[in-house]
Amino acid sequence: MEIRPATDDDWPAIWPFLHRIMADGETYTWPRDVTEDQARGRWLAPPPARVLVAVDDDGTVLGTAKLTPNQLGPGAHVANASFLVAPAAAGRGVGRALAEHVLDLARALGYRDMQFNAVVATNTRAVGLWRSLGFAVVGRVPEGFRHPREGYVDLLVMHRRL
Repeated sequence: MEIRPATDDDWPAIWPFLHRIMADGETYTWPRDVTEDQARGRWLAPPPARVLVAVDDDGTVLGTAKLTPNQLGPGAHVANASFLVAPAAAGRGVGRALAEHVLDLARALGYRDMQFNAVVATNTRAVGLWRSLGFAVVGRVPEGFRHPREGYVDLLVMHRRL
């Protein structure tokens, strides 16, 4: 697996699984009916964002990640990141590889910390991955997410020093 910067040419491969994940409504606070243009603008964000893709040997996009400052100005030393793994690639280590790459990139770019603002508590795979990479839950928004099957569930704020 190779992890590299995303290009505009990667969007046609990212959109189908991004769209499916958002439409499922289980793990992201995005609108479930997000349009392709809206999603492209949000995911392929301009600098200082860094957008990456994980691809297999034949160039198939397996997942993608976006690294941005969590806040602007005096808070810009804390990174934020978002990750999406194509459902067909789930369980193959794509999320972990992207996460480790993004953590290294964030350090290299001079970020001091990384914070996730809205990890859905029922997303146990993601919560487990972040914990295994040294993230701790530093806050909880009770019933901050309306899950399509579970009803109102908590959102976690997770953090780690870099």
